[in-house]
Amino acid sequence: MLLTGFSTLIWLLYMAMLVLAVVALVMAAMAREDAYRAADKQQKSFWLIILGVAVAVNLFVPMLFLQLAGLVASIVFLVDVRPALRAVSGGGRRGGSSSDGPYGPYNGGR
Repeated sequence: MLLTGFSTLIWLLYMAMLVLAVVALVMAAMAREDAYRAADKQQKSFWLIILGVAVAVNLFVPMLFLQLAGLVASIVFLVDVRPALRAVSGGGRRGGSSSDGPYGPYNGGR
């Protein structure tokens, strides 16, 4: 019974690593190529290859060391690269309006 619970926990961890890698791959694919250069990060093709390999390893190669390397790559992309891409692409603005100026909203002289 204890072994069954442990194997279920390990399976859930493997699935979480797979989902994280797939999410990172999709986000890397959706970002524009020029945003990577503007954010001074590696090229888009580099991240697509690294994250694609991470997804493939999680799916087909049951070696924990390689899966952990893919997990590290996914975390680096989500924590470091994605926020830089959003800042460059203008996706970091929240609650702003298209009529906002540098010091607040422009109200047309009213």
